[in-house]
Amino acid sequence: MKKVISAIVILGILTLRVAECRDKHHHHRDNGGKIEYPAINCRKHSAVLTDFGAVGDGKTSNTKAFNAAIQKLSAYASDGGAQLIVPPGKWLTGSFNLTSHFTLFLHKDAVILGSQDESEWPAIPMLPSYGRGRDAPGGRLSALIFGSNLTDVVITGNNGTIDGQGSTWWKKFRAGELNVTRPYMIEILYSDQIQISNLTLINSPSWFVHPIYSSNVLVKGLTILAPVDSPNTDGVNPDSCTNTHIEDCFIVSGDDCVAVKSGWDQYGIKVGIPTQHLIIRRLTCISPDSATTALGSEMSGGIQDVRAEDITAIDTQSGVRIKTAVGRGAYVKDIYVRRMTLKTMKYVFWTAGNYNQHPDPFFDPKAIPEIKGINFRDVVAENVTYPGSLAGIQGDPFTGICISNATITLTEKPEELLWNCTDISGVTSNVTPKPCALLPEKQGLNCPFPEDRLPIDDVQLKVCSA
Repeated sequence: MKKVISAIVILGILTLRVAECRDKHHHHRDNGGKIEYPAINCRKHSAVLTDFGAVGDGKTSNTKAFNAAIQKLSAYASDGGAQLIVPPGKWLTGSFNLTSHFTLFLHKDAVILGSQDESEWPAIPMLPSYGRGRDAPGGRLSALIFGSNLTDVVITGNNGTIDGQGSTWWKKFRAGELNVTRPYMIEILYSDQIQISNLTLINSPSWFVHPIYSSNVLVKGLTILAPVDSPNTDGVNPDSCTNTHIEDCFIVSGDDCVAVKSGWDQYGIKVGIPTQHLIIRRLTCISPDSATTALGSEMSGGIQDVRAEDITAIDTQSGVRIKTAVGRGAYVKDIYVRRMTLKTMKYVFWTAGNYNQHPDPFFDPKAIPEIKGINFRDVVAENVTYPGSLAGIQGDPFTGICISNATITLTEKPEELLWNCTDISGVTSNVTPKPCALLPEKQGLNCPFPEDRLPIDDVQLKVCSA
């Protein structure tokens, strides 16, 4: 019965969310019958996918049409840029590559379908900060929508849909039939000024949105949906990125709704590109086996200055979770979280220093991660099993943990040990139930949250038309 009620509540929230999305991101038509939409830049030139022989029947492969269209439109990069409009229909395609000064715009009734023919997904080089594929030591396959070394790229729509048709990939992965890493849905490498917004993304083969080695990334108004038992369907994974803004997203996933990363063990240490200056705002997450926001476990380039606020999670394993291990090196520091509302959670606060997945046996046992300055305030959580499981690393305590103004109510059958703390230090204020002895009460304390604005906060979107 609980599951049915939970499903009804979730459906109610989903319906509400879609209506809210349509209202909040209302795309009205101007007098010319064009659709208006917000973007970092508008384009001088425009084309429609059908101009390149595409067929929207859900069966015909349009990989050649997408690639031909983008190749042709790339010629306009230095002349005001170009947009490619995906009209109503079901557009089956394998992987295709974006270009600079370019917008991919999906009509509200357009669905891009990921091909289930493995030959439509080319193998691409390993990510240097990972050293191998995440799924398998073999190669990795290109994302459905891929781009590298680009400037000024927009992927948007008036809530059009990208469906990765991931279930065949999940089956193969579970059966151990893949010797390559599954494709992501959207992956952008070594790029600057990226916008991914106002779309519904469903059933990615693996991670949904993966900006890596990039800067000035705006992710806004995405609805991301995958079965809660699907493998590695993380929502948004900013990875070795500077100045990233994730806001107004609703994510139902089989893995972390947002996972902040920066490389894996010695490979990430060598590349050394941190994720820093990250804003996460107005995120709603449902993920029974994973975190609302995870920091790590691949954090070997460092993670610093993360600001998360107005976060809601329902029926999710944990709030903001820190995952690391000996061999990762680097740091997670200056993390700020406020205004979290959590309902039906296993953990509210969770850190782990024993996340021992390694790319190979050659990691450096002396590469000890530094975890410090982790701040939470204004948290309301109900129906919780464990308020806190906070474990550092023996001989390498996680320090400067601060929790203030947190009210946690428990499930009918909570665990006997409500707070389990080892190898950590910090302070708390006005937290119920009473935290562990390693987090003593300091009355009147308000954990900090930065008041300055980051440059990505001041990006003004223009009104463009398709």
